[in-house]
Amino acid sequence: MAWLYAILSWLLPSRPPVRRAVPSRIVIVLPCCIGDVVNGTAVLVALRRAYPHAHIAWAVGSWSRAVLEQQPMLDALIDTGPGAFPAATPPALLRFVRTLRRGRYDLAVSLVRTPRASLSLWLSGIPVRAGLDSGHRGFGCNVRAPINPVEERIEADIYLDTIRALGLSIDDVTTRLEIPASALERARVEITALGVSGRFVVVNTSGGRNPGMSMASKRYPPDRLARVIEGLRGAGLDVILAAGPGDSDAATAVQDHLNTAVPQSVGTLAPLELIAVASLGVGYIGFDTGLTHAAAAAGVPTVMILGPTSPARYGPHNPAGIAVWRPVEVAASGVGAREQAAFDWARDGVDPAEIIAAALNHFRRDVD
Repeated sequence: MAWLYAILSWLLPSRPPVRRAVPSRIVIVLPCCIGDVVNGTAVLVALRRAYPHAHIAWAVGSWSRAVLEQQPMLDALIDTGPGAFPAATPPALLRFVRTLRRGRYDLAVSLVRTPRASLSLWLSGIPVRAGLDSGHRGFGCNVRAPINPVEERIEADIYLDTIRALGLSIDDVTTRLEIPASALERARVEITALGVSGRFVVVNTSGGRNPGMSMASKRYPPDRLARVIEGLRGAGLDVILAAGPGDSDAATAVQDHLNTAVPQSVGTLAPLELIAVASLGVGYIGFDTGLTHAAAAAGVPTVMILGPTSPARYGPHNPAGIAVWRPVEVAASGVGAREQAAFDWARDGVDPAEIIAAALNHFRRDVD
């Protein structure tokens, strides 16, 4: 279909941004998934800084909206449903277009690379439509940010190309999430219920599954993660073992390799509530997952363990987060290649001792 997108791009030419009235109503389009949405908050930061009085909405899926609720930079959320994108069928596409039209937006910023997203924006009639243009799939945008799909760049920085294309500043822009007061209150209740009173680290065993893809190989092996936890406890830190709904088996697999039991928070907290728990401790350790990105974006000292995905593409875009990775050849197309069958954690992955050292060093301002 590349030829069709090229023809549409020629028929619907883009135009450079011109000076026009300051937009009063803006919509960001990025429904899925949590990690992508967190990376997209860098775009939100840039837009809010450029247009402090604009009404900004975000079209987000029901899977991911939890990390955007109660965010002070946003004025509204548009729930696009449980799928990766709300235009899987012609009727669904038309419903989404009608939703965009009803919003009477002056500016749309699409961070989705699919032609369905591009078509939706074109049909919406929004005057200024900025979006990513990979392989001419941004034909529906009149302000396009060309990207090379095999170039290794942090996702958040790729998203910021839309801001660059609009001629706006990205100086000092990073991903950002605010932890609501209600989440902090719930976190304190959870910590008390778990009987944790000392300095602690949240270690999240979940990740790698969402409506857009499944890549369980992102998860660090349970026996190795148990060795990381034992190392943290040997350094005088308590550990809260965390897992999301439906992932109790992941936490159990890690617990089975531990010498003694550790407190577990499994499936009881919303995403920002779990991040709030980590914010009240020393830090957070997780894999290349949405919640790990969220922890870093919230300013929690965060260690991301990567294996079959590269930090040059999927690392945190916030100084609170660091990536721990042993350089290995990975697919140039990133997670678009799905499972990395050739990757083996025992042979190619980072060693537990390296993770422990990196974590203690990163957390040292709280540990010392």
